[in-house]
Amino acid sequence: MPDSRPSSAHGEAFGPWLARQLRRADMSQADLATHLDKTRAAVSAWITGRAEPREETKARIAEILGTDLAAVVTRTADVPFSRPVRWHHRPAHSDGGREYGNAAAFAFDADLSVLAREATQNSLDERLDADAPVRVHYTLHELDGAHLDAFLAALHWEDLLPHLEEASRGGQKVSRSLRSALDDLAQERRLRLLRIDDYNASGLTGPEYSDGRFAAVVRRQLDSHKVTGGRAGGSYGLGKATLWATSRFGLVLINSTLSEPHEGRTAPRVVGRLDLPWHQVGAEAFAGPAWLGEPDTEPEHEGVSRSWWADEETVRRLCLERSGDEPGTSFLIVGAYDASGDAESLQDMHEKLVGSLADGFWAAMTGGRSAGPLLEARVTTLRNGEVYIPEQRVDPHVYHPALTRALQAYLDGDTVDELTAAGQVVRADVPLVVTPLKDQGRARDKGREHLAVLLLTPADENDSQLNRVVCMRGNRMTITEQRPRDLPLGTPPFQAVLLAGYATGRGGEDVGLAEAFLRASEPPEHDRWDRTEELTTTYQRGALSRLKEFRAAIDRTVRSLVGRREIARSGGPAVLRELLKLDTAGNGRRTQSFPTVRNVDARIDERGAWHVTVHLRLPEADDPWVLAPVAKFDVRSGGRPTVDWELLVGSETCRAENGVIVIEPGVRATTFSGVTDPASHPVRGNYARLTVDVPKARGGVA
Repeated sequence: MPDSRPSSAHGEAFGPWLARQLRRADMSQADLATHLDKTRAAVSAWITGRAEPREETKARIAEILGTDLAAVVTRTADVPFSRPVRWHHRPAHSDGGREYGNAAAFAFDADLSVLAREATQNSLDERLDADAPVRVHYTLHELDGAHLDAFLAALHWEDLLPHLEEASRGGQKVSRSLRSALDDLAQERRLRLLRIDDYNASGLTGPEYSDGRFAAVVRRQLDSHKVTGGRAGGSYGLGKATLWATSRFGLVLINSTLSEPHEGRTAPRVVGRLDLPWHQVGAEAFAGPAWLGEPDTEPEHEGVSRSWWADEETVRRLCLERSGDEPGTSFLIVGAYDASGDAESLQDMHEKLVGSLADGFWAAMTGGRSAGPLLEARVTTLRNGEVYIPEQRVDPHVYHPALTRALQAYLDGDTVDELTAAGQVVRADVPLVVTPLKDQGRARDKGREHLAVLLLTPADENDSQLNRVVCMRGNRMTITEQRPRDLPLGTPPFQAVLLAGYATGRGGEDVGLAEAFLRASEPPEHDRWDRTEELTTTYQRGALSRLKEFRAAIDRTVRSLVGRREIARSGGPAVLRELLKLDTAGNGRRTQSFPTVRNVDARIDERGAWHVTVHLRLPEADDPWVLAPVAKFDVRSGGRPTVDWELLVGSETCRAENGVIVIEPGVRATTFSGVTDPASHPVRGNYARLTVDVPKARGGVA
């Protein structure tokens, strides 16, 4: 009689495990019943999970399958039947449809900075232990000579080459790029790999073909499948396409350590995917995608290459080794490159990855007393397995000191209500009204208010971008930068951070509503909050107006904070006091207001001269404005030395005369440009920040 005791908790359930072993051995249930001298019904009961065989029967099954009793009892591995790993190419569509490339890959540029943003965000969204950071390691690896030959052999390159050659013969963009990649490999005999390892992440869990993380990444397009309670940064399922877009061959290998067992095991789950356009090899046509793996034995997927549990040697030969057994995934981009042309050498690629990680994730890498960092990142570069550029830990305090100071002060509870000293961080709330969903809320219901957090601090002396607000949500994902308008003249340089939704670190219904609302307003690039189809179709009328009001509220809050700082100072700079003087001449009326700088654009030329364009907004006035722009170097110590103008140029709404800018009455906005004289610079132009004051000229009228 069969034993109906529950299956062992050590590995996979007995029924599915036995069914797969029989398929791998090309043995039917009837064959096994005959070998065991059991009925077909008894074997069927084992397969369906209604019962399990006795221990002596399990020992006999192990003998028939050519393994030991421990393998049948623990069921943490497949019986090692010989099923060679190979590439499976999807046959062409029977209806004649063709795809000449993966459209999702064109949603982003094949740029290392975009790759770093999208791939690292995906890792953050899959953080496993909320009390520890996700650790991400980018490894560049250049191969040539015998090392290249060994890797290509492990990749079954000779089997791939006919498909790559035929796919490269088309006239589409993908085919031309592929042709160039094949030619360069043949001529240079050199290949660059980029491996992205994450740890303390979920890994590619789930079944081979149905819903789960594995199928979402390996088998499907536009499937986000993130189990994050609404906290995910991405939402379109497009970010993973950057992995394939950054490969010159459209080829990525994957090794995952799972946080939840699949088929009784957690590691190493290995698979490869190749994205090619439609092509023909001989008389047979192929749709494009191909997978490297073990031929499947399930009847509905028979012959399709599926993931396999690789041995250590195979993982090593494929350059997919992981450190330790912590859950997470390694993606190996074969033929990695930067299509922007900004990073061609290994050194350039290494530096761009470090800088991109710092720019995109300085906030996630910042921790405080109440909350640790969400992310740790590092970059290493190898050549033929040897260290070429040593491992570099990305330190956000080095790359963005003022921004990290602002966020850390918030995490530590060290913010102030008003800036009174250098290094302080002032905090203010910014209201965001979340419009109700279309199927919720009453008519004319404006929505639910969420208070985002604005943090502002003086800029660091080495900051290249000033007077900006870095806006983020979710797990501190930077979405956009906003430059506040109508800042008062003489505003000291600052950096500001806006935390919305879950980035505030708070709970509550309004937080979740704001997070979903802002995420719905983002395009696939997740780089702005604006009109999207999801926003207009999901939320009631007025959603776009609420976003505009939110952006305007950010500007107002910044102006109030920087204005408050100037008032707190004793009198302020002389040039600002000059602008704020009350004009009581004539009929005794006051000037209505004073000019304000809307924006300043600047660059340094090869001589070291600063080229600036200043955009002004002016109040109504009965007389011309006569302004005398003054350029000063904001050096690290001492006063700010004045430098000479080599050239001052007006525009259609103002004119330059003898070193001053004259603006006629009635003009409400104008622009002028200037070039500094390098001969008057006390230090080289790129060693200092330039400030431009625009006071009223002596003797001028306004």
